[in-house]
Amino acid sequence: MATCDYLLAIDAGTGSGRAVVFDRDGQQLGATQREWWHKTDPRYPGSMDFDVEGNWALLCDCIKGALDQAGITGADIAAVSATSMREAFVAFDRNGTEIWACANVDGRAVDQVRQLKADYPDVEKDLYRRTGQTFALGALPRLLWLKQQMPDIYDRIDKICMLSDWVVARLSGVIVSDPSNAGTTGIFGLRERDWLPSAMSRLGLRDDIFPKSCETGTAVGTVTPKASAETGLSGDVVVVVGGGDCQMGTVGLGVTGIGDCAVMGGTFWQQIVNVDPALMDPEMNVRINPHVITGLNQAEAISFFVGAVMRWFRDTFGQEELAQVSDPGLAYTLLEQKSARVPLGAYGVIPVFSDVMRYGAWYHAAPSFLNLSLDPEKSGKAVLFRALQENACVVAARNLTSIFNLSGQIPGHIVFAAGAAKSPHWAQMLADVTGLPVKTPKVKEATALGCAAAAAVGGGLHRDLAGLGREWVVWDRTFDPDPSLKSGYDAIGDRWAAAYAAQLSLVDRGVTTSMWKAPGL
Repeated sequence: MATCDYLLAIDAGTGSGRAVVFDRDGQQLGATQREWWHKTDPRYPGSMDFDVEGNWALLCDCIKGALDQAGITGADIAAVSATSMREAFVAFDRNGTEIWACANVDGRAVDQVRQLKADYPDVEKDLYRRTGQTFALGALPRLLWLKQQMPDIYDRIDKICMLSDWVVARLSGVIVSDPSNAGTTGIFGLRERDWLPSAMSRLGLRDDIFPKSCETGTAVGTVTPKASAETGLSGDVVVVVGGGDCQMGTVGLGVTGIGDCAVMGGTFWQQIVNVDPALMDPEMNVRINPHVITGLNQAEAISFFVGAVMRWFRDTFGQEELAQVSDPGLAYTLLEQKSARVPLGAYGVIPVFSDVMRYGAWYHAAPSFLNLSLDPEKSGKAVLFRALQENACVVAARNLTSIFNLSGQIPGHIVFAAGAAKSPHWAQMLADVTGLPVKTPKVKEATALGCAAAAAVGGGLHRDLAGLGREWVVWDRTFDPDPSLKSGYDAIGDRWAAAYAAQLSLVDRGVTTSMWKAPGL
């Protein structure tokens, strides 16, 4: 086992890959990020493939960049772990070679979901009660799709695993799965914290393709010679099981007790509350996932594409701001400086992008802005940017209210992290919209910090993952809500909900095209 004091976290996110170096006390020393896109296979509508070779090369570049920025070498790392977008999975053959992979919002299995719902009408509800998942993002329909559309690939599958597990496999040569990420497949039991082969055999699918389930923080080996050459990491570096980005992020925020609450503001926004393992939503509106902390589950709602929409807006309307900065991320700051002067309500502009979560029947309206004015001062990019920020908070607040009502608990504060939490203006807005204090950590990339905590436990530098998360989190600011603004934001939310319902009806009538629709709907 390595005796060095540095830790490496690798994050294969929806919109980018990154590598972050920490010391043994959780202090971030270096980080490198590369944006990536997932490609649609033109043969299969709704598909979203994950490029294992191209994206692994980007991750290797990130690792070298993070080491260089930290001023250390790969021999200085004690342990490495990985986190990733959830739902994305990789199929391997008997040689441990990747033969197929998809990203998280892959939607190719539309016909298969319809087939499953028609042939086995009770299966989805039954599986939801055991797994906390529906067919919307699950692996089961996509495995059926593989069986029907790519039988040569399907027959060659020896193991499947999640994307964070894939990173671990690339580094160590060992294929395992952790509960937090595998739990998003819909074929992994919440109480068992293990795969459910019977769910596959019940539907005539293979039940022999599951790797061993290992808890987050488990050491599985060391970096292989091949991975060492690709990444610059020493062969002595311990490789540790990681987990899903949302759950790892909550560890990095110290959100490790029952009732604790967090909003993760990344490409997708996740609203999470830690809950008792017995809790389930009878309406199937929210998903339930295993936490990386054994003995806890997480009720979760998801706001689709929030960060992706902001990036689209920046790249489409922010050319002036992009021209003024060397880092594209700084363009957001310039846009926000202008949008902060726009009054509450953004002159009545209503963004239509992500909806509140309805996990059992999940689809979105066509992306649009409604109620625009012909007055350029009331419909320019500053106004639209402000409207998008407000809308993200409104949707998050409504999702959280749904979870609070389900759990019967309202937290004393909300923890706000990931990319959006870098904005004090956005954090204050979230507090004002929800009516709850919002705390932001000094380390904004909480997902990477939680991943580093897992590496520290697996590498023998620390013993308790939950305790380490609470120990490492350092708070930056607390944003207290302004009670005088709550009614105004509530009214904005009501108008948005009415407008969104009308826009959904246009999708139902075939007039517009849904921004995203769960397979089979």
